[in-house]
Amino acid sequence: MEFKVLGPIQVANERLAYTPSAPKVKQVLALLVMRANQIVTLESIIDELWGDHAPRTAVTTAQTYIYQLRKDFVVELGEECGERIIVTARPGYVLSVPEGSLDVHHFERLVDRAHACSTAGDAEGTARWTQAALRVWRGSPLADVPCGRVLQDYVSNLQEKRVSTQELSVRAAMDLERYRDLITELRSLVMEYPFNEWFHTQLVRVLNKAGRRVEALHAYQEARVLLRDELGLGPSHELRRAQQEVLGSAP
Repeated sequence: MEFKVLGPIQVANERLAYTPSAPKVKQVLALLVMRANQIVTLESIIDELWGDHAPRTAVTTAQTYIYQLRKDFVVELGEECGERIIVTARPGYVLSVPEGSLDVHHFERLVDRAHACSTAGDAEGTARWTQAALRVWRGSPLADVPCGRVLQDYVSNLQEKRVSTQELSVRAAMDLERYRDLITELRSLVMEYPFNEWFHTQLVRVLNKAGRRVEALHAYQEARVLLRDELGLGPSHELRRAQQEVLGSAP
């Protein structure tokens, strides 16, 4: 059985895939998956579902959501051991899954390999493993889950890990001088993360390295105006330096 959170939440086996329809049941499942093989206290579940506004029936209602998940595992996935997947463990519950069942753990293992290659100075290996790690993603983490304050921390952490992996991938590709291949990727990244100045800076640099100076200067101007109009900031030293590299490369 596989549990996927790097995109819409999903539980799947070799035959079927299941996603809860009820929003709060999705939240409970997401919390159990993010803390797989660890005790998730009933208090944590209630905090995630209602925050500071828990109803008097919170305990009973949360227990009902756990019952619904166990039932759905049996009905939707053909599991005969629903009780064994979500185990009651005072003071809460444990999602008991084998190693390698979570897409987020698979992503993290691939990133570890990429970092090992980077440390060893192996740009080819770094590029290969970062791209493999990024292919695990199917969209924004827990994209279809209404996240409370507990899950939101997990989502923010995952998003940061994805960005740092994308940065590592870009660095490796630049070390390999794959400038033309990077142009499309970096254009997409500056659209996805418009306030990430590092991506803007690398776009200016790769356009220049690819011999597209006019486009490089235009990319610099777009970044400068965006930072000024949206954040009230001027370009960083690195972004200005990238511009000067373009101007310095003029014939």
